[in-house]
Amino acid sequence: MITTWNNPQTNELFRAILSLKSPLEARKFFRDLLTEDELVEFGKRWQAARMLDADVPYTDIVKKTGLSSRTVARISRWLEQGMGGYKLMLARFHHHTHTPRLSRKAS
Repeated sequence: MITTWNNPQTNELFRAILSLKSPLEARKFFRDLLTEDELVEFGKRWQAARMLDADVPYTDIVKKTGLSSRTVARISRWLEQGMGGYKLMLARFHHHTHTPRLSRKAS
């Protein structure tokens, strides 16, 4: 049994994801791959990451998303000390949507 997330099966999954060509294709693939609850959970985590990036207080994030404070803390930790995936996607999200970063962080 494979016990690490970085394995041939997940690498194949990542390659499949990279071959998606549109939001509609992504919607179809992820809905077949994941349960509705998992999709909702992932959406809430992405929302929390965006809110953390904008310096929204944990308590507001918990209220708005319904995530536990423990999950919000974990997302915050990954945002700051993870592999850089959240930061990469947040930068791309801001660039591609042409929306300014909502962060109130001091420059």
